Amino acid sequence: MMDNRPTNFYQLFKNHGLLMKVEKNHHIYHEGKKANDLYFIQCGIVQISKETENGKELTVRVCSKDSLIGETDLFHQFNKQNHTTSAKALSYTEVLTISKQSIEMFLTEQPALMIEYLKFLQNDNLKKQSQLRDLLMNGKKGAIISTLIRLANTFGEEVEANKININYHVTNTEIANLSATTREAVNRLLNELKTQEIISLDKGSITINDFQFLKDEICCEDCPISVCRID
Repeated sequence: MMDNRPTNFYQLFKNHGLLMKVEKNHHIYHEGKKANDLYFIQCGIVQISKETENGKELTVRVCSKDSLIGETDLFHQFNKQNHTTSAKALSYTEVLTISKQSIEMFLTEQPALMIEYLKFLQNDNLKKQSQLRDLLMNGKKGAIISTLIRLANTFGEEVEANKININYHVTNTEIANLSATTREAVNRLLNELKTQEIISLDKGSITINDFQFLKDEICCEDCPISVCRID
């Protein structure tokens, strides 16, 4: 996998951030609470979710090491911004946190750091555009396959050429949330892909036996891995 973290920005958190240790299933922040800080994941896996009106929790991102989480729109005209999502540790997690006010000061004083942050925002915007395109243009089946590809690019370990193990135990419900579809649709497609031996399933672990097949199914445009990710 490509290391796409902004070096100077990472160093900023290393030098000035406060270390926050979070046990599995504990929250880093809650939706609706004050969004005063940004968080850089040093290790662990974090679920970013949003609660619907009927109380259902929807997973919108799954983030791992070197991901930046929190409300990233700095220099906001309103200083009472709240979190629009919640962040929960899915494993033991360590994050480095800095107040948004301090980051704004560092960015103002260091133009090179500001450029890196703008590059990060641009890449994040490209990821969101790419995900939206896949969800809207490829139908339910394409959306699910796109999610599998993104999970592989984010958490994948290459077993051999064209064979990738997703090193993250993801449920069918989570795949459905990330694909904006139903769990039943995910169940059907995963069973179909398993019958065709395109994937293997083992107690929540997914191994993609023919990665190129999935890419061909959605006419993959071969976006950079820094864009085609689930985090």
